[in-house]
Parts: sequence; structure tokens; C-alpha cells
Amino acid sequence: MAGDGVTLRELDDRPVTDLNGVGDKRAAALAKVGVHSVMDMLCYYPRRYLDRSREATIGALSVGEEGMVLVRVTSVSARRTRNRRTIVEVRVEDDTGSLRLTFFNQPWRERQLSVGIEAVVFGKVDQYQGNNQMTNPLVDLVGDQTGRIVAVYPQSEAAGLHTWEFDSMAAEALRRVTGGRGFADPVPAEVLDTYHLVGRSEAFGGIHRPGSMKEVSEARRRLVFDELLRIQLELVQRKIELERTTMGIAHCVDGDLVGAFHGVLGFELTGAQVRTIDEIRADLVEPRPMHRLLQGDVGSGKTVVAVTAMLAAVQGGHQGAFMAPTGVLAEQHHLGVAEMLGDLTVPDPTTLLGNRPLRVELLTGRTPVADRRRITGDLASGGVDILIGTHALIQEGVDFFSLGVVVIDEQHRFGVEQRAALREKNADGAVPDVLVMTATPIPRTAAMTVYGDLDVSVLDEMPPGRTPIATSWLVDADDEVWGAVRSEVAAGMQAYVVCPLIDESETLEVSSAEETFADLSAGPLADMRVGLLHGRVGHVEREETMRRFRAGDLDVLVATTVIEVGVDVPNATIMVVLDAARFGIAQLHQLRGRVGRGTVASRCILVGEASTPDSEERLGALVRSTDGFELAEVDLDLRGEGTIMGERQKGRNDLRLASLRRDREWVEVAREVALQLVGDGDGLSRHPGLADEVALFLGEAESDFLLKS
Repeated sequence: MAGDGVTLRELDDRPVTDLNGVGDKRAAALAKVGVHSVMDMLCYYPRRYLDRSREATIGALSVGEEGMVLVRVTSVSARRTRNRRTIVEVRVEDDTGSLRLTFFNQPWRERQLSVGIEAVVFGKVDQYQGNNQMTNPLVDLVGDQTGRIVAVYPQSEAAGLHTWEFDSMAAEALRRVTGGRGFADPVPAEVLDTYHLVGRSEAFGGIHRPGSMKEVSEARRRLVFDELLRIQLELVQRKIELERTTMGIAHCVDGDLVGAFHGVLGFELTGAQVRTIDEIRADLVEPRPMHRLLQGDVGSGKTVVAVTAMLAAVQGGHQGAFMAPTGVLAEQHHLGVAEMLGDLTVPDPTTLLGNRPLRVELLTGRTPVADRRRITGDLASGGVDILIGTHALIQEGVDFFSLGVVVIDEQHRFGVEQRAALREKNADGAVPDVLVMTATPIPRTAAMTVYGDLDVSVLDEMPPGRTPIATSWLVDADDEVWGAVRSEVAAGMQAYVVCPLIDESETLEVSSAEETFADLSAGPLADMRVGLLHGRVGHVEREETMRRFRAGDLDVLVATTVIEVGVDVPNATIMVVLDAARFGIAQLHQLRGRVGRGTVASRCILVGEASTPDSEERLGALVRSTDGFELAEVDLDLRGEGTIMGERQKGRNDLRLASLRRDREWVEVAREVALQLVGDGDGLSRHPGLADEVALFLGEAESDFLLKS
């Protein structure tokens, strides 16, 4: 590719064996850590840095701390253990004291560290037989990397590669590039100036061979920005291309039906609901298809917003579809939506009065054949206004008269294939507007990366009258726990008891639903009506159990996470989660949302030991907060972006340096810059260097995955 500097594409085309000192054997070792080309070598970043300009003394070292000291070698000895391992012991000193260095299976240290040599050692100090020592510290001989910042690379035992080898290879790669044409920099100079970013040559130099920690920081900012910008450019381009090349439906949003619906609700909409409905209305009047993500905490009123969107389509002569992830949830949504819309009518000139009741139907895999035939026939002729079901709604054999708005509940992987299926639903090829809903909030910056092709609306306000759920955490399920359950039931309320497994497990000592059901029925809850619900209970029995619990014929429901989403029993006011540390934050928050759905104060009791600091922080966060967005930030901090990026953790396209946790503000900056560069719809025609890098790092498969997220 023409240009003043060396492009990353050119470096990717050069095998790592082009570097001096890299033969076939070392190339095979590098391949094990994903380094095949010179570009891969330059993108194999250090994991930390040693600041040689701030050396400590032996006397200042504390046990348990990492430290770096300049020392003289006073004695060296080597011996073999019975299992033929080599131990080298080296005594070193400085003007403030002495220290023992112990090296396991590094026999060459005896030759490296001869008496009288000076070296810089870095390691963790521990005590052995009353004396301070370091075990297997990093060692640099004086004159070899002292007096500067030293990059420490991820070392690979499997590949047999050490940090100083990566250091010398990275230095050689930099020398070859910067000694010639230097790096090509495809990011416009005005962008670099606006955000005070260093050039690409400085960035690669500063990340691998920095002169100061300030250089490391500036280099990292630039390279993080590059990684995030490539992803955002791809997402924004695809989003704009979809909007330009797909024909949507320009809805008339000012009809009477939506107003009539809001009038029969019996409560005022929250400010967040009004704002979100306005955002959706603005999308619906446009001739391009809406593709919007609606994030809202448990109980924030997403269903009312979704129904409003579908009614906007119905009042213009179109139809709405509501897709749920499971048949059980589809049935529950059908009950709720049909009840909400029970008194509404739609115009129908074929009837005597000129209108008919608005019609809501349910279609799942369990719909009887005769009912299915009737529903699909009426759907095709326009007699069904809103159809609720599973993904079966967009499959072959289900034909709409005119599908206007589709709502997808708790199903994020709605991508290219599903869009194509929706396009085929309408005879004129018009693509319906799509609203994807989730009650599992994720942080804004993560949403911008994972759901980058969706516009995002947030319901961040709870309807009035909802009582916050009091959450507590106990180590054991003792009399206090079961006493609280008995007390709620005695007051006419109901309870959930949630377990992580169905059967008893020998490998995991966690409460199983079957065992817990048996123990509680025969023990502390023996005088109560206890039901059991889990994934292996047959459909008929499961439906009957849920029906009885909803009707108040059961006092306590022992269940697995099958109740996590959508189960709505306002009379249930207490939940006990056994072995709570086995669940993630999002899952516990979803489970907790099954209580507190009425006006009575509710509580959630988390039970079990926290075996790690992370699980302790998770449970502590749930006790502190009932805000799903706040908990999502905690979750991201604890577990990292791998949990959000999912399958993107494969291949070289990963975020190698950028972190959705540490670099939240750079996600937003990258999005803004991407919109500036490609927001006019002309793509990257004016920035061929960036276009080539997007193609290099985000191949076709990767781009498709981003859009299916």
C-alpha cells in the first residue's frame, strides 16, 4: 500500500522470521502465543514495567512486598534434590544488608551470577529460616537494561519464551520500522490533536521501549484508542449501511389507540417511560427501520413501553409481534398483555359499528393444530393485531398481513439471519421496526461496544409504589431464615427458595432442588404447602405447579433458576437463595426481582459462604444496592469484559490492550470519532488507511458476530 510510513498490513505480511535472531525453532515457539508476523510481535504488549530509576535497598524491603534492589553477589552454591531438581542459592548484599536468592530448576544461574558481579533483582520478599529471601526473582546484570524503564512481557512456559527474548525481538522490530520509513498513521491529525494523542511511532516506541512511565501512559492511551476506534468504525458503518439500504415503515404515531391505552392503565407513566416512548416515536415516524435496545431494571415498566410501540403500528393498520425466549414466558406475556388491552377496539369497516375488539393471540410450539390454523389464517388476513410467542413467530409458515413492530424480550442474539427473516414477512419487503428488551442492564460503554449497531434507551426510574427489596446475607440457613419464611406465609404471603442444582451432586456440595424440597417438606416447613419447579419437571406438571403458586394454592416454591425471568406473582414477598455465591450478580439480581412485585415490603435472604474475595464482593454489592445499573458496573469491574464480549474472546481481534472497565471514557471518544468519520454514510473512502486496518483486524466473520450480539 502506498504511503509515507509502514502500514500494519505490511507488517502483518512480514513473517516474524524476518527479524534478526528469529529462526524456525523460535518462530514455532512464538506461534504458540499467537505471534506469527512482525505486526503480531509489535502487538504483543508488555504486562507491566520495572522502573529502574527508583531502586530500593535491601534494608528497606518488607516481607510480602515486591521490590527491586541493586546488589553484589557474595556467594553461589548449587545442589540437586532427590527428584533431580536443581536448586541454586545465591547470597547478595548492598550497603544496608544481605538477602538470599533461591532459584529452582535454573542451573544456568550458577554461571550467570558469579561472585563479585553486580545485578538488579526484582521479586517478592518472603522469609525462610528467619532470613529474608526472594524465590526465582527477575535478574538483570548491570549494564544490561539498568537506568531505564524495562518492559516485562507475558512469559510462556509452554512456548519456552522469556521476557528478555520478547524485549529484544520487539526492539528489533521497532528498529527495523523506525530506522526506515517509520509507522504510517491513518488517524487524522485533527483527531490526535483534539484528544492529545501521540503519533503511532511514538506509541509503539513508548509501549515497548519507554524512557519514562509517562511515555508508557501516553502510548497506552493511543493504542487503546486505536483498538476501540476500529470496532466503532465497523459498527457505525454497518448501522448506517443498514439504515440506507433497508426500506422500513413510516408509522403515523398520532392515532387514538396509544392514548386510549395510556388512559386505561390506571397509573401515571414514569418520566423515564415518557422519555423512552418519545425516543421510540421519533424512530417510528422515519422510513428507515428502528433497531433499538431498551434497557430497564426489573420492574421498571418495559412491557408498557413495548405495548405502546406495537399499538403505534396497529393504529396505522399494521401488526405487532412480541417474541419471548421460552414458551412459558410467552404464555405469561400473553396473559399480561391481553389483560392490559382487554377494553380497546380498532377500526373495522366490515363490522356493524365500524370497529372490533383489539385482538391479541398466542402462538407457541404447544398451540393445538386447529388453533394454530385459525390464528395463522387470521394473521395473514389482518384479523390478528398482536401475536405473542417464541422465535417460531418469524419462521416459515407464519405470514403476517403487515408486520409493523417486533419486540424481542431477553434475546440479544438477534442478528443478520433474523433480520433477513423479518424482511421476508412483508410482501413489499418493508422491514418492521425492532425493539430488543433486556432486564439485565449492562454499563453504557459496554452497550456501545457490544450492541453498537443498536440505539440504546434506558428506563432508569421505578414506578411509584414499588417497595425496595431488603436484602441480607447469612452464612447458614438456620432457624432465623426458615422462621422468616414461616412468618411471611402466616401473614398470607408466599415464598421462593432457590437452589443452584437439580439433583444432589457429589462433586459440588451445593443445595439441590430435589434434596432441599425433601428436607424442607419433612422439616422446618413441614406444615406448609411446598411445590417443586425445575427444568426437568415435565411441561404439564410445571404449568400446574406455576398455576397453583399463582393462585395461592402453594405457600412455598422450591425452584432452580427457571424462575429467573418473567415469573410474576405479586403475593410472593420473600426469597431465600441457597449457596448464593454460586450465582453471578446479574442472575441474583434477576432472581431477587421475582419478589417485591406488589405493594408489600419484600425481602431476599442470600445464604452461603463466600469462598473468594470476588464472591464476597458480589454478595456484599447485592446487600448494598437494588440498582441493576450500579450492580452491572460492579459486575464489569469484578469479572471483566470477557463476560460481555462473549465469543469475541477468540482470535487476534480481541481487545489486547483496551479494557471496557478501565477505558470507559475512551469507548465514548471512539464512538464520537467514528460518527465524525463515517456518519455521513460515505464510509471510509476518505480514510483508506483506516479502512484497511478495520478490514485487517475485523474480518467478515468478526463483523457479523458484532452485529449478531
